[in-house]
Amino acid sequence: MILDTGPLVAVLNRRDEWHDRVAAVWPEVIGRCVTTEAVLTEATHLVSGAPVLPLEFLLRARIPILALGLQHYRHCAVLMRRYADLPMDFADATLVTLSDVLDCNRVFTTDRRGFAAYRKATGERFELIPS
Repeated sequence: MILDTGPLVAVLNRRDEWHDRVAAVWPEVIGRCVTTEAVLTEATHLVSGAPVLPLEFLLRARIPILALGLQHYRHCAVLMRRYADLPMDFADATLVTLSDVLDCNRVFTTDRRGFAAYRKATGERFELIPS
């Protein structure tokens, strides 16, 4: 399962509107998640006052933080241009690319607008968690 920024930030902030829904799902999904360095970077920016918390959380949970190769970053640029009207940010582009690499269509996200519109290279829609 691909982990987006929203659930990572929400689980670390009890005041986040998604906190309760995300916290309820974590026990079921935590062992199956992977994410990207771009998501970690975005999360450290969004967690005010304690930017180390997302990194520590991912490390404690043993969630792999994957780096992409040059060919994958080229694909990210193509995706960002394709979805410029949304717009698609770099973190989302890395996740859509990773979903193609891992052949995974499940995304743990709070971004309903973006991931409802994005498609895998095969045209397949994403299954959004929590539903």
